[in-house]
Amino acid sequence: MNILLVFCHPRNESLSGEVARAFQHGATEAGHNVEFVDLYHENFDPVLRTEDMYKDGNLSDYSQEVQSEFKRLNRNDAVVMVFPLWWWSMPAMLKGWIDRVWNYGLTHGPAKHNIKKSLIITLAAVTKSQLAKRDYSTAIQICLETGILDYNNIPDTKLVIMDDTSGGIEKCEEHISESFRMGSQF
Repeated sequence: MNILLVFCHPRNESLSGEVARAFQHGATEAGHNVEFVDLYHENFDPVLRTEDMYKDGNLSDYSQEVQSEFKRLNRNDAVVMVFPLWWWSMPAMLKGWIDRVWNYGLTHGPAKHNIKKSLIITLAAVTKSQLAKRDYSTAIQICLETGILDYNNIPDTKLVIMDDTSGGIEKCEEHISESFRMGSQF
């Protein structure tokens, strides 16, 4: 399987970066081809501009940057996104990538994408009980998995919230190991 692994964190050496690389390593060992995208390192422009708004739904209607990003997305069978959970959602950089690239006529509407499977791995400093306090887990699931992945007609989707990232080295090592396992079983 060809997997587009989208990593979004300003620090490559962050726990999110370690989790992304562990997933990549596991998936590669399992025989998958992984294309690693580091939105910050690539200096992706997350700002949606007029030239990236829907016109007729043709790929040529969009800016060259969006056309290039959509082609990169579409040459893969799966997309995996790894990022920290900030304000109960994704970083603005990743939201901008989705706003610009996952556009009408490209990934939804009369969509022509090839993505069959998707996984979101988000890392939260809070614990599962803190997420449950106001049913944040459900809100996050609706926003990210239902609102983005399901809306774009990806048949096989999953959201994983890795909690308690401030819980010490052992907890962080568990998340890295779990990410490797998910990659190897993807």
